[in-house]
Amino acid sequence: MGVRIRLMRLGERHMPFYRIVATDSRKSRNSGSIIEVLGTYDPLPDQANRCKYVSMKYDRVKHWLAQGAQPSEPMQKLLGLANILPPAPLNGRMELRHERIQAKKNN
Repeated sequence: MGVRIRLMRLGERHMPFYRIVATDSRKSRNSGSIIEVLGTYDPLPDQANRCKYVSMKYDRVKHWLAQGAQPSEPMQKLLGLANILPPAPLNGRMELRHERIQAKKNN
């Protein structure tokens, strides 16, 4: 059985809220058959201080990664920001933007 760490969508329309879960890779995102809840992610910025909130059980995430669990692409980005995994590679548009910024700095 392949285990995957992914985001499970909750919340209402236009108000998403995600649970970070470890689940069987053969199941769909919101199938409800999860192995363990590892945390939460709120992608909407808070009105007061404009922050996006992520809370996760770092020890359990590291445990599942050590057991061979594969994170989904959005989870790779979040785990890269949390310094659990190396940062995710930039996509094509971001690479071009990054190269242009570096070129301006060098000139």
